[in-house]
Parts: sequence; C-alpha cells; structure tokens
Amino acid sequence: MQSPSFFRRATHLARLAETPEWDILVIGGGATGLGVAVDAATRGYRTLLLERADFAQATSSRSTKLVHGGVRYLAQGNVRLVREALRERGRLLRNAPHLVRRQAFVIPCYHWWEQGWYLLGLKLYDALAGRLSLGSARALSAAETRQHLPGLQTRGLRGGVLYYDGQFDDARLALNLAQTAADHGATVLNYVAVTGLQKDAAGRLGGATVRDAETGREYELRAKVVVNATGVFVDAVRHLDQPAPPLVRPSQGVHVVLPRAFLPGAEALMIPSTPDGRVLFAVPWQGRVVVGTTDTLVAQAATEPRPLAAEIDFILETAGRYLARPPQRADVLSTWAGLRPLAAPTQVGAATKEISRGHKLLVSASGLLTITGGKWTTYRQMAEDVVDRARQLGALAVQPCSTAELPIHGFVPTGSAAQPAEAADPLATYGSEAAAVRDLLRENPAWAEELIVGFSGIQAQVVWAARHEMARTVEDVLARRLRLLFLDARAAQAAAPVVARLLAAELGLSETWQQQQLKAFRALAAGYGLP
Repeated sequence: MQSPSFFRRATHLARLAETPEWDILVIGGGATGLGVAVDAATRGYRTLLLERADFAQATSSRSTKLVHGGVRYLAQGNVRLVREALRERGRLLRNAPHLVRRQAFVIPCYHWWEQGWYLLGLKLYDALAGRLSLGSARALSAAETRQHLPGLQTRGLRGGVLYYDGQFDDARLALNLAQTAADHGATVLNYVAVTGLQKDAAGRLGGATVRDAETGREYELRAKVVVNATGVFVDAVRHLDQPAPPLVRPSQGVHVVLPRAFLPGAEALMIPSTPDGRVLFAVPWQGRVVVGTTDTLVAQAATEPRPLAAEIDFILETAGRYLARPPQRADVLSTWAGLRPLAAPTQVGAATKEISRGHKLLVSASGLLTITGGKWTTYRQMAEDVVDRARQLGALAVQPCSTAELPIHGFVPTGSAAQPAEAADPLATYGSEAAAVRDLLRENPAWAEELIVGFSGIQAQVVWAARHEMARTVEDVLARRLRLLFLDARAAQAAAPVVARLLAAELGLSETWQQQQLKAFRALAAGYGLP
C-alpha cells in the first residue's frame, strides 16, 4: 500500500497536466465512479477520475449506512438482485473490515402470523447468501425481543425475528476507494469539473475539457473511453454529448437522527411494513440512531436536496408506533436527504417500487459510456461491468478483474495487533492508518483536544484530512471525513470555527477564507435541521 503522502491533491493535479492521454476517464466521484477507478487501475489502465465537488458529496454519503441484500427487494421477487447484493455484501466485509461490520436486526411481531412469515423470508435471504452468510435468522420470544431491543414498544408484542446484515460508513468507504485507486496508479481529483466533451471529425468521443475549481485553470484531456458515473446527474453529462431523453428519475430518501437513548441496545430495529408499504430502519450508528428512509419521486436532481416536512413527520410518526418513547421534532439531532438514481424514466407520482434498483449501461453514438442505477452494496459488480464494456470500447488490452478479493485502503486483517479497538476508538475507521493519525500528536500535543465536548473527534483528524485525504473545506471535514454534520447539526456548527482555523493553517489560507467558510457552512448546516 502506498504511503499517505501519495494521496495529495497537488500530486494528482500535476499528473493531470503531464499525462498526454488516458485509457479511461471517469466522471463522478461517488460510489460507482470510484469503484470504476479502482477496477480500471488494478487492471493496469491509465485511469483518471474527476469529481466536480468532494468525493461522495451527493448520494453516496447519504445512505442508511447499510450494506445489505435488500429484504424489500426479495419481497418484490427480485431474487437476482438480492443474490448479487448478498454476495457483494460478503466481499465488502472481507475486504474492508475496518469500515464494514455485521449488524444484528430485530423485527418485532405484534400479530400471530408475522413471526412465521418473516422468518420464512429471512431463511431464504440467508440461503441466497450461501457461504457468505453473516448468520442464521431465528425466532425470538417476546421476552428475548424486549431484551434485544430496549426502548421498544412492548404493548401487544408477541415475539420477534433476529437476522443479520451489514453496516458501514459510506463517505469514508468512498474516500478509501479513492485512495485504493490511487494506490494502484490512478489519478483521482476532487473539485475538478468536466465542462465539455471533445469529439473528432467523425463525431467520436476522444476527451474532455475540465476546470479546476480552486485555480480556475482549464485542461484539455484526451481519453480512449469516457465513463459517465455521475449518479442522479448522468443526464447533465449526457447532454454535453448530445440531446437525449432523461435516463434517470431521482427518488428522495430522508433520514432522521435521534439520541441513542431511543434505542440504547446494540441491535437495530427493522419495521417491515409501514402504512404506505415502505420499509423503515432504526439503526445504531456512531453513538446515535439513524431512522429512515423515505422513497419519494422528485422532478429533478438538486445538489443539496432538502427533506420535506411531510417526510420527517412520516418517519417520526412511524417510528413512534414502535418505540416506547415516541420521538418528537425537538429530539431530532440532524436530518438529511439523498437522491437515488433510479434507472428508469417514469412519470411523477408513479410508485417507486415499480422502478428497477438494478444498474444499466448505455453507450451513445459517440461512445460515451453511462452507468446508472444500482446501490452502494453492488458498487464493485457495477464497476466490473463498466470496465469490461470500456475495455471493448477503447480496444484496451484484455485484463481480468481482481477486485473481488482486493483489500481496500486501510485494510487490517481481523485479529491483527494493528487493528484499532472497535467503536470505543474514534480512529477505528482509519484502519491501518490509525497509528499514523496518532503520530500527529507528537508534532503537536494540542491536536489531541476534542473538536467539541460530547463528540469523539479530535483536532488531529482535521489535520490528517487536510494533509492526506484531500479535504478542502469545512464541509468536507465535518460532513464526510468526520460525519458530525450527519450526527448532530448544531454540534457541527459549534465545531466549525476550530475546523476552519486548522484547515486554514494546513492549506495556507487567510482569515477571510475562514470567515467565508464559516458563513457557507452555517447556511448548509441550517438545512440539516428541521424545515
């Protein structure tokens, strides 16, 4: 694995100017694009990934934090998608154990027929996972269910069903994928936007025009294949190529974060059927409880989608039926919205359950390769399919995919002495780099101070993010490197001045820059409160 200094923006920006032609140019720094970059780089292709904002800034940092096969899709009869996702779930736990872990879920049962029905479905779920199963589902008595889910509404409780799925930190996995791609020779940059596509006289796509957001400098790049992996924004890139009907209809998913006291146990709550046919989760995550999600079609994609009041009310009311203490709006610590790139055009108002969660590849007349749809859990398989097709389009040398067994940056073998302690250690998600983060304290012991009381993040993590994780803004740090904005919006605002000061010192920026950053972050964080 490369040293941390290898993943520095200045290094990768220099490569951008020096490389005459790329084999594969990937547009988009979310889960799919980063997966494509990892796959392409490990096959030895000259790979460039460009993200117009920060890595995982949009959909890929706003998931329910689950690596799962999708019990809901099994109920819909989509066995192929569930089997694929369960296989990929197992691979993620094996390849990134510092970020992905097994999570127990309990479905409480209040009617006589529920336990047998749900247990039957979850036994099939386990069977589809095969040798990558995380554990067998089993029935629980009412007493066992109460023990596993302290904080549950127990009136009328008949029992429950326990099963296992995966949980992860989505934004940090995205960052580690960017680092993995770089470890294998890819050039990876955030805050570089593609502003145009270049074609030859025959109309064949051969490159792109891009702009560095920080310096304003423009570059003209040549590439054998251009991959459009921009999620809910794929249609905007397709329009740079040629006029085309919409390929994606965004669906908004909202999450609400509550104090851990609402669900103080280690197990997560799964509500299998809500009044409008959705599935709702309440999942312990980083000392809080994440509750979600909704599934609402929207007319167009927004860079910073906002939760609707009705969506928040739906989550609180539904969760309140299952929790001993129904949550109120005053209890909410943070709330966020993410957009899913559903790979099928439809009319506003159509049922989202009718839209495929699988992924689709589309090649335009000029050769632009677009990937859309899918989900975090299947990012690796999506990437493999994309690079297989890109190899054909670019007449690249045939190389096998090796990512199914590829350790992801930060990997620490289970049981290794170098493996940080679980949850109690705020640096556990850094995996093999945790010791290097701690070493910063020798340079400046003051960096051991907490960013804010009640949050385990320390100042050294901000310095590390600036030096070795391409963090460029206060938002980059508090939203995606440390996740505080997603955990507690008010606490994130309180921590912002310290983060701005540390970033400015590391990046050589002025007091004016700090004030601009704080103003922008306050406006952003206000959107993570209640509408």
